[in-house]
Amino acid sequence: MTANRLRLGALLWLLTLQFFVVETVAQLRWQGPYSRVDDVISDLGTAISPARTLMNLSFVVQGALIIGGALLLGPALRGRAARVAQVLLTIAGLGVLMVGVFPSDGVGTLHAIGAVAHFVGGGVGLIALAYAVRPRSEALGTTLALLGLIGTALTIFFITGVVEWLGEGGTERGAAYVIPIGLAITGAALWRLGPDVAPEPGEAERPGRRALREQERAQERMQRAEQARLRDEALEAAAAREESTRPDHRATGTDEDGEDDEDPWAPSVREEKRRP
Repeated sequence: MTANRLRLGALLWLLTLQFFVVETVAQLRWQGPYSRVDDVISDLGTAISPARTLMNLSFVVQGALIIGGALLLGPALRGRAARVAQVLLTIAGLGVLMVGVFPSDGVGTLHAIGAVAHFVGGGVGLIALAYAVRPRSEALGTTLALLGLIGTALTIFFITGVVEWLGEGGTERGAAYVIPIGLAITGAALWRLGPDVAPEPGEAERPGRRALREQERAQERMQRAEQARLRDEALEAAAAREESTRPDHRATGTDEDGEDDEDPWAPSVREEKRRP
């Protein structure tokens, strides 16, 4: 995983926040009252919306950003959940892209399929993404899991028509908003953590940095042991040479006082001199 690839993928997911900016602009250009609680997001892309082109373009761009980030950041994710997260987020990206290509007042069936794919793929995809990043950051994994659960629950409420608490528009926005929020948080966190989140495909067999450090330390210990052995051998050889060159007093039969060591009962020279 190169640093440039990580930064680009993270940037794409950070740019999914453009959705909130464009939605606000489209709402401000809406003629007449518009409620985010009662009115759905898709209304901003219909023919009666002055900013329909901008809103639908934002849907398409959103899909490209989600898919691009998922493909680029795949090597930065860990475990089996990484592939699941990539697939689900790609489905979510294709879904919102369909929402932009097929407005609700045009081909309504394809629009509805795209919306459901976006909500379901995004919500469940955030849960899978939580497991894929949790080995690197416990806090990030927990945050994504909570966002994914909220999005999935609100998606079920929206599809089944349980919208009394938050309204139709509010329930739909709750299911949709968690997706760019979760992806932007993930992009920023992975950018901050760096490219060493996971190895590239095919690099799993290569020793990691810790293993390399252990090998280097083992080699250093072996080198020090070899140097100590050579030093001891050199000292022993020097001691042997010194011993071989030292005069052997016992071989001459006399000690330092000139006394005969061969006959311990023989009178000493001093005693001979004292006799009259």
